[in-house]
Amino acid sequence: MTDDLSAVARFLYEAGTLKQTKRTGWWMAGVRDPESVAEHSWRTALLASIIAKLEGADPAQAAFLAVWHDSQETRTGDVNHLGKKYAASADPQAVTADQVSGMPETLAAAVRELVAEYEAKESPEAICARDADKLECMIQGIEYKAQGYENAQRWIDNSRGRLTTKSAIDLADAVLETGSLDWLRAALGETSK
Repeated sequence: MTDDLSAVARFLYEAGTLKQTKRTGWWMAGVRDPESVAEHSWRTALLASIIAKLEGADPAQAAFLAVWHDSQETRTGDVNHLGKKYAASADPQAVTADQVSGMPETLAAAVRELVAEYEAKESPEAICARDADKLECMIQGIEYKAQGYENAQRWIDNSRGRLTTKSAIDLADAVLETGSLDWLRAALGETSK
């Protein structure tokens, strides 16, 4: 079991590299220091639980899928959509199988099943997690645009257009109508302008 846990320990260090792995698509929008894959995955998991709850799916499972959805990028890096046009895409399930090799089989099997469910795009939770991935990108685009990166509008529009669930679409519309600091104004009891 100690050898199995050593494999888990190695993966935990590997997973930590996602805190420094930048989301490369934002460079095309001119963002100098874009968010990391880990930052993106955190809000994606939060959104997945919200969308799933609104859709009547299992919010915990949707969030679980979202946590693992980009875990393969420890090995592949973040390959943006333009890069995928020229480079063969790595199979997320094959990468995951390598990542969990040597772990206790009950854990390894659970991770392989999660990634397979997300990639199959069939379960309600996977659909919610995929919508959360797109919605998170849209929200990040809005935040970058507010920082002066006008080219982020392309990501806002494309992400909004790729949503599939009613709850994600409705939430996207609410986000588009809400200022990024409206939460602070509300918390301070300030009136809207």
